[in-house]
Amino acid sequence: MTAPARLARPRARRRRPDADAILATLGRRARERRQARQLTLRALADRAGLSLRFLMDVEAGRGNISIRRLADLAAALDTTPSHLVTTDADSPRAEIIALLGLRGAGKTTIGRRLARKRRLRFVELDREVERRAGLGLSEMFSMHGEDYYRRLEHETLVELVGSGESMVIAAGGGIVTSPDAFALLRSQATTIWLKARAADHWQRVLRQGDRRMIDEHPHAREALERLLARREPLYARADHTVDTSGVRPSGVLARVEAVLG
Repeated sequence: MTAPARLARPRARRRRPDADAILATLGRRARERRQARQLTLRALADRAGLSLRFLMDVEAGRGNISIRRLADLAAALDTTPSHLVTTDADSPRAEIIALLGLRGAGKTTIGRRLARKRRLRFVELDREVERRAGLGLSEMFSMHGEDYYRRLEHETLVELVGSGESMVIAAGGGIVTSPDAFALLRSQATTIWLKARAADHWQRVLRQGDRRMIDEHPHAREALERLLARREPLYARADHTVDTSGVRPSGVLARVEAVLG
């Protein structure tokens, strides 16, 4: 008598994202990429050869797009089809930490230390903008104006967050006044406001040996206080706030690490 045949144990199946999850990811990533490139729905529809209504359905997560149309949409957004449809579960998100605050907040000092400790790339956004323009900030503003600088700042930020690389970014002090750039940063990074009193900002800049504020602006101290007062509500929209007043860099770094977990 032969032994009874063993029932084969069903192999564990890897859980895959369902169609709704893929369509939702496609819609979110297409919308984020379109907004980052400052394209209207109409402009992207024309560029991708899609109807406006269909593109709206895609961004809403209900457009059952074909492979060919997906390829056209990806090309119009300067990306790949796989990037648009790969779910977060399959593709770990890069760790991007952005430090915010006025000049003298300690973004560069703390940013370098944080990046070194977490083994991440450190980026000073203003330096990247200067490289892109081939000009220093003061030359850029005097020759082309703030609008030109803001456009390059946004384009540079789009490239950085779209690289898929983890990094610590020291953002320019005025990035919070640029709605598109700030929205992009908040959507793609963990933002931390290095908060300080106006007097602290003032003393830190002077300790760095930079007297341009005093030499060029007789009422620079008062102007700094007004600037900080205007921007505080914007900085407060960051994910975390770390008070740096009266705290040594090592202490600030510890506080930043604490809020990051």
